[in-house]
Amino acid sequence: RKTLIGQSNMDVGGNGGGSIVNSKQRAMLPNKSRGEFVRNQRKDSEGFSESPDLEFEYADTDKWSAELSELYSYTEGPEFLLNRKCFEEEFRIHVSDKKWTELDVAQHRAHAMRLLDGLEVITREKRLKVARAILYMAQGTFAECSSEAQVQHWMRYNIFLLLDVGTFTALVELLNMEVDNSAACSSAVRKPAISLADSTDLRVLLNIMYLMVETIQQEDPADSPEWRATRETFKTELGSPLYNNEPISVMLFGMVTKFCSGHAPHFPMKKVLLLLWKSILFTLGGFEQLQTIKVHKREQLRLPPLPEDSIRVIRSMRAASPPASASDLIEQQQKRARREHKVTSTVEGNPLFDTYDPREDEDDNDDNDNSMEVEPFPMERDEVMPPPIPHPPSERVNFPKGLPWAPKVREKDIEHFLESSRSKFIGYVTKQTSKGEEDVEMCSTELLYQGILPSLPQYMIALLKILLAAAPTSKAKTDSINILADVLPEEMPTTVLQSMKLGVDVNRHKEIIVKAISAILLLLLKHFKLNHIYQFEYMAQHLVFANCIPLILKFFNQNIMSYITAKNSISVLDFPYCVVHELPELTAESLEAGDINQFCWRNLFSCINLLRILNKLTKWKHSRTMMLVVFKSAPILKRALKVKQAMMQLYVLKLLKVQTKYLGRQWRKSNMKTMSAIYQKVRHRLNDDWAYGNDLDARPWDFQAEECALRANIERFNSRRYDNNQSNPDFLPVDNCLQSVLGQRVDLPEDFQMNYDLWLEREVFSKPISWEELLQ
Repeated sequence: RKTLIGQSNMDVGGNGGGSIVNSKQRAMLPNKSRGEFVRNQRKDSEGFSESPDLEFEYADTDKWSAELSELYSYTEGPEFLLNRKCFEEEFRIHVSDKKWTELDVAQHRAHAMRLLDGLEVITREKRLKVARAILYMAQGTFAECSSEAQVQHWMRYNIFLLLDVGTFTALVELLNMEVDNSAACSSAVRKPAISLADSTDLRVLLNIMYLMVETIQQEDPADSPEWRATRETFKTELGSPLYNNEPISVMLFGMVTKFCSGHAPHFPMKKVLLLLWKSILFTLGGFEQLQTIKVHKREQLRLPPLPEDSIRVIRSMRAASPPASASDLIEQQQKRARREHKVTSTVEGNPLFDTYDPREDEDDNDDNDNSMEVEPFPMERDEVMPPPIPHPPSERVNFPKGLPWAPKVREKDIEHFLESSRSKFIGYVTKQTSKGEEDVEMCSTELLYQGILPSLPQYMIALLKILLAAAPTSKAKTDSINILADVLPEEMPTTVLQSMKLGVDVNRHKEIIVKAISAILLLLLKHFKLNHIYQFEYMAQHLVFANCIPLILKFFNQNIMSYITAKNSISVLDFPYCVVHELPELTAESLEAGDINQFCWRNLFSCINLLRILNKLTKWKHSRTMMLVVFKSAPILKRALKVKQAMMQLYVLKLLKVQTKYLGRQWRKSNMKTMSAIYQKVRHRLNDDWAYGNDLDARPWDFQAEECALRANIERFNSRRYDNNQSNPDFLPVDNCLQSVLGQRVDLPEDFQMNYDLWLEREVFSKPISWEELLQ
């Protein structure tokens, strides 16, 4: 097992999630397969200069069938029939020889309640058997279905039935009992190698809970009013402290930290993370709900409406051209040599519309990744600049029609301008006072923050540990956590085909973990920022302290195009396809070919999420922007621009923009095409001197003091708002009412009372005061 894991990690690190076939296994393949492997490798090395835009639509989740299939590893495949067998044995004993689909609603409900009672038996084996029968119901009683659509129909019906009889609450209690099972934990800790069998009970429970959350949150116009009311009630309960006096997400976070501490290595972490992600998504809301909440809060605060919806604007943007292949560059150089004597006119004084020179966008020499070929980044000429052809002086230059974003200015910049003006012209500076108590709305986000606040630093460290272990760039280490507990079989493969299948399963397993963690972090950051800025800053700062920034950069320091186009899936083994169709014979060629999709949805989704997280951590934070510079992120990010997808390119360009002023004049001079792309695709901000490096922010900065000041503000916020036992007078609200302040009795010192007349003459009567200027 250790040998296979090592091979899988090394191959993923080398080719970014491609085939894990090693050299010995490749030699055992038929000649035709080896030829296709070599051609694929050659295609990868030649670049994707002719590739079209990736037809990817960013959303909260992938399509429902894809989200269902990713719950199960391919190693779990035989358990589908085991679940069916457990259900049918219970069904024949208590009901009849009829089919489940032939019974009426009353009979369905009676059997569901009978199964629910069976979960309370003492014997573990009997309890597991009943849980498998319930899982088969949640899987749509697929043996009686002839199509995937029928499976999904019966899934919805059965799951709403199970929720109605109280199954979810019983599952939470059982899950708590399994989490606290010290015997199972100590047994797993002593084992030299953990496999799928060690997490059986937990996997069955988590599977049912995930299917219930994922199915119920899917809205269907055909749903009855009763189902819609059930959905809203379940959503409220899931985000409230009803389960073990805490939201379900807090309990799952506890499982994550227990796993990472080494006390429970048998926890099926992929399933825990998927359930955690979908619970947060369901209770707090996705990107559309975030936009709705933002609009509503701006109306409450009487702020101007938002100029646009960012995701909708990005969807209408075009992607830039990917890097040219090596042959294209050689051809360009030959053509340029033939026309060296010709004079090419440029737009005088405008560096953004200069003539293209492929030598310009050169990566820095300090690139720390030698395993990848560095290529320049030419943009589409009809998108960024006019064609570089000679034209007479009288001809007008055609500038781009318009920029996609409305310009913005920060309130902080306006306040800084007004404050400096007051100080300069009238010598008057306003003082900051406490605003007193505030009304805290007990929404799902607030309840979740209160629940995870005591252990939030540990939760962030645990998530990043798992993300590091699942990253394609991570090598196999003996001291790293084992995230493969719910994918490795009890008996290791003995043939090349079995080894290839398990290799695909392992890579797919890691990709799904990255997808779940990136979505969890992004959703929490966005919701906390909308709920209260210091909640966002608290989480963000602990991510930074846990080295999230270099970890994400490490993730992108790979052949990112190979990662996005990885074929780590076997579609005929995906649920629900595998339970309603006859399984064809798997061959080495079919496994190596993978699916026919242009790209892997989950991997592109993960990359965009990680880039958005990196943007949120570094935005307006000079100390963190300098971390991007120190870790030499510019060449890593520029390579990510090879992916021809507008949304991903936009967030890469944003990260390059914030550090441009720190990279020096020579870098800007050598990367004018990247600068042009930033100018055209990223939002403009008033008084933003990003392209020239003249800003005060680019000067030496006390970065440690910046983070310490932010941390002090966050601690004051948490202490004032959530510490019920706090006695610090600095955190008590200040009385700002003029009448009550003047009415208070103040005991003056004795020496002041004796010299009161002198003080009054010196400090009041002898000093001229311009009351008009002060009042204005």
